[in-house]
Parts: sequence; C-alpha cells; structure tokens
Amino acid sequence: MNIGVLGAGQLGRMLALAGYPLANRFTFLDTTGHPSAGIGDVMIDTDQKHLESFLEKVDLVTYEFEHLPVALVQAIEERKPVYPGSEAIRVCQHRAEEKALFDRLAIPTPAYRLVDSAEALEAAARELGTPVVAKSVTEGYDGKGQAVIKDPADAAEAWRSINHPRLIVEAFVDFVREVSIIAVRGRDGEVAFYPMAENVHVDGILRYSVAPMPDLDDAVQQTADGYIRALLDELDYVGVLTLELFQTRDGGLLANEMAPRVHNSGHWTQDGAVTSQFENHLRAIQGLPLGSTAARAPTCMVNVIGREGEAAKLLEIDDAHLHRYDKGERPGRKLAHVNLVAPTFDALLEKVRACADLLPDAPAPSFSFE
Repeated sequence: MNIGVLGAGQLGRMLALAGYPLANRFTFLDTTGHPSAGIGDVMIDTDQKHLESFLEKVDLVTYEFEHLPVALVQAIEERKPVYPGSEAIRVCQHRAEEKALFDRLAIPTPAYRLVDSAEALEAAARELGTPVVAKSVTEGYDGKGQAVIKDPADAAEAWRSINHPRLIVEAFVDFVREVSIIAVRGRDGEVAFYPMAENVHVDGILRYSVAPMPDLDDAVQQTADGYIRALLDELDYVGVLTLELFQTRDGGLLANEMAPRVHNSGHWTQDGAVTSQFENHLRAIQGLPLGSTAARAPTCMVNVIGREGEAAKLLEIDDAHLHRYDKGERPGRKLAHVNLVAPTFDALLEKVRACADLLPDAPAPSFSFE
C-alpha cells in the first residue's frame, strides 16, 4: 500500500521506517520547501500545483503535523481516505475549540479565559491571578506564540510580543509533573493505550520522556485512559492520538493540549514497547489489528537539541538506541533522540545522566519520582 503523508519531517521519516516491514511505500507532500524526511518519494509543493499527482500515487493519506489548511485536508477527504480525519485537525489547530471539546467531554483543564485585546488580557490576568500563561489560539507550538505574565501590568507587552488577534489565558497549575497519554484507535473502534510518560520540558521544548512511570497509581492511568478514549470516540478517530496533561499534588489530571499524530513523547516506544507508536499508527489506518502497547522495560527518551553529541560515545552506553534525523545543527532544533532501556529505574537514571553528559548544552535530568 502506498501511504501519502502530509509533511516531510522526522515524524514522517520514522513512520516510513516502521512501515517498510509491512511492505508499505510512502509519498510525502512537503509544502515548506525544506523537507527533511530523507526517505521515500518526497514531492515539494510550495506552489500548490502538485496535489493531483500526489493523490494519484497514494491509496490513503495521513499526516505528521497538524499545522495544515483544514480546507486542504477536507478536499483530500473527498478523493482519498484520510486518517485521522479533518475534524481532529480543525479542533487541534484552535486552542479555544480544543478547550471547548475538553469541557464538553468533562475532561478537566486549568482555568482559562479567551481575550481579544490587551485590556482584556490584563483583566483576565487579574481575575485568574498571576502568574498566567497567554497563548495564541492558533499556530503556537514548542513554546512559540506564548508568554508568561507575572504581573497584570505586563499584559500590554505580552499582547504585543505574541502579536495575535485572540489569545487564551490559562491559570498557572501547581503541578507535580507533566505527563502524556498516547493511545491508538483502529478503523473498527478498537483502542489500545500506552503506559503514561513523564515529560521534562526546558524552554517549552521536550527534553526527556520516561515510561512507564515507576510511581504511577493504576487509578491515574485509568483516568487518563478514560479521557483519551472519550476524545477518540467523539472524533471517530483513527490512528495515534496524544494528550498532554498536568498531574497535580492530589494526583488529579488536568488536560493541557492534544496532538492528532505520533508524538515526541512517544518516541520511547520504538525501543521500549512491544509495538511502537509508529507501527501502531500504520496498523490502525490500514485496518490491521493493533499491536501490544505494553512496555518491555523502563525506558527514557532523550531529545538531542541544537547540537549533536558524538555518536560513538552515545552508543557505548549499554542498550542505547540512537535515532538521528539527518538535519543540520541549529539552536533549538530537534536533531535526534536517544532511547535508553534498563532493567530497573535506578539503572535507567544512571544511563540518562551519562547520556546527558555526552550531549552539548543538555540540561541535567530531573524527574518527580527521584
């Protein structure tokens, strides 16, 4: 089967690597002019004239990032099966729509307000109590398009810096850790859940993901499973979905945002789970049985950001698996990740520290369960 992928970055690359054993072929449609997949058939379509030839080549379509024109995805749906569907993209592109969906499904979120002026932003900051986080309702990712307001008097400057006509303002959450739940839903409605991961972000960019979490109560996992199942069923979703959450001191979960695709916090599954998120996404969209999502052993994904370490040194670490994206070095750019697997969490943490020492500018790892 020839699978069409909208986007041609590292997530598409990893989808293809997982799909070749299934005899899948891949055609990527890149609209940026800077594809980095380095695999499969890449069609550059910056002038929007190649969609027809792309559709002629493929049997079905998926995507590796959600920042796509909804109208484009809807037009493709009229010609070819698209998984996940355009409704998932429409909701995930707009934080206000996303929050409304969470509210409708009784998925708790941090307190929030929607504002359309600097004055309204200042009023929301006073009402919610500073600090607050202001985010553009569209187009923000990896910490972009947002600002932390520590005093209502700073609202005007935050409004200017974000430079967007509508913002969502969220109260700060006194959370213990940031976590994510990844699940996959097949065409027949079958759902499988991965163990939750604890995620460590620095400057809005994911640095470490550990799964399964060693101190996670089964009830918390079940609560997260229920939240993401509600989203999957409501959207009649097919493929992998990610839900990022905050875990509070009382053990509760508050939804932050969701992503309708394979996700950075699920890269640990390539070497630490029975079936990776990439393979399960491909199984789901082709109508194949889903694979086991069980963890094989304690695993940590370490993102390589900005500058790469020496591959030979990294691979000297026992049970270390380096996944490079073949991209040029640049500050803040995701260049690779290392999956570390160990028989115990103590042994895993030793490996994570050793790995971080080998990576330029890598922050010291720190997890809530240490």
